[in-house]
Amino acid sequence: MKFFVDTADVAEIKDLAASGLLDGVTTNPSLIMKSGRPMLEVIKEICAIVPGPVSAETVATDHKMMLAEGRKLAKIAKNVAVKVPLTPDGLKTCKALREEGTKVNVTLCFSAAQAILAAKSGASFISPFIGRLDDVGTDGMRLIADIVQIYDAYPEFETEVLVASIRHPMHVVDAAKLGADIATIPPAIVRQMYNHPLTDKGLAAFLADWAKTGQSIL
Repeated sequence: MKFFVDTADVAEIKDLAASGLLDGVTTNPSLIMKSGRPMLEVIKEICAIVPGPVSAETVATDHKMMLAEGRKLAKIAKNVAVKVPLTPDGLKTCKALREEGTKVNVTLCFSAAQAILAAKSGASFISPFIGRLDDVGTDGMRLIADIVQIYDAYPEFETEVLVASIRHPMHVVDAAKLGADIATIPPAIVRQMYNHPLTDKGLAAFLADWAKTGQSIL
């Protein structure tokens, strides 16, 4: 499974990239707003840090303007993946951009039927929002299972399943067990994945025993 980080915080991205964990980055207008910086500047800086796909989202809702925005975003760097909503105009834009060689992340997917449409339009990535489905009493992980099963049944579908709206580490684990291609994870959740009380307890015991030896490696 590939790991993308879901943030526009450049400092966070640099820190996580140093661990070798990151395969890409996803951003959205809300994350850009939180950064307090100009969008194009932020995307350019992120693309220089992470060689993998960096999702930059359009904000227009009609095809003509969405396509113009997508083309401008794609010019920022070769690893930009233009993000478009799962709407009729979004899928038209997806098809046009893919024909021009630009990667496209189709976002705000909440059903398997929508995921089929995105794959038919040539999407590079489909982003099902599992946390938001859980919030309204629907099993978000069931959607991942359905999409993976459908895509696996049709080899001509090259769209990667990018699990989004992740709320806790078990979302990542369950998505991996189902065979999802990518998880895009908030930095705080990535750090939660390190944690286990037995790891802390074991390390404390090793260090205590080492201190008793009076030795030094350096």
